[in-house]
Amino acid sequence: MFQGVYTAVITPFRQGKIDYDSYFKILENQIRSGVAGVVPCGTTGESPTLSYEEHKELIQKTVKVVAGKIQVIAGTGSNSTKEAIELTESACADGVDGILSVNPYYNKPTQEGMFRHFTEIANVSSKPVILYNIPGRTNVNLLPETVARLSAHPQIAAIKEATGDLGQMAKVIAATPSDFDLLSGDDNLTLPVLSIGGRGVVSVVSNLFPRACVDMVSLYLRGDLEASKKIYYKLLPVFINAFIETNPIPIKAAMSWFGYCENELRLPMTSLSEGSPADAFKKTVFQLKEEGIV
Repeated sequence: MFQGVYTAVITPFRQGKIDYDSYFKILENQIRSGVAGVVPCGTTGESPTLSYEEHKELIQKTVKVVAGKIQVIAGTGSNSTKEAIELTESACADGVDGILSVNPYYNKPTQEGMFRHFTEIANVSSKPVILYNIPGRTNVNLLPETVARLSAHPQIAAIKEATGDLGQMAKVIAATPSDFDLLSGDDNLTLPVLSIGGRGVVSVVSNLFPRACVDMVSLYLRGDLEASKKIYYKLLPVFINAFIETNPIPIKAAMSWFGYCENELRLPMTSLSEGSPADAFKKTVFQLKEEGIV
């Protein structure tokens, strides 16, 4: 159901408001590049700083512009089960193809608390639910045993795994049905995750290099490992440097360098710090653009 490259799309801002002109151009580029789908209102889209009205509007406009050409997986997570349910119901009504629901953050629930949280969301969702496990941001780890329990729910179809732990991901794959999809939540682990049975990646770097990321995953899935590895190692410095500061600070800077948007973030996120790491990142992405890795 979920396979390939899904871009965790940035939310461009201009003078404090969502810059829809830039956003629509980014979406059109994603469609042309052949990504499987886009994920609006995720962490990369600065969802914690979006108002409830902006969140709903952004998803509505994304569905309208995409018009079924690729999948739209709406970020609808919250640390409040009630709020996550409301966002999920709204996104489903707007015609998304799936919803992405992150671990409840800050309140640090138990495994049973997370099981019940995601079950309640899935009970009201008319679209497939993708779990999102990212302990580095949420301070709770959705364990393989809990994922296995959740995978029995007919609406829970996949997980975005961002633990960075291939061993845990392998346990998830082993413990869940064959039609339960695991997507990498880390660009730099895309090929390792595919090698253990993952189906693709929810990518940050594909904001900037969508075609290259699509080719990398498609070649691997077709069995051309060497060609896939060639692209992977070309992109690896970008995969690493895209996280020299908290996501989406580096990728938004890079998108601004190439004219996709203004380098404007909402507090508490700030622009990429000046200095050698940023300079090295900029040099790398411009070099790859010059080489035609687009």
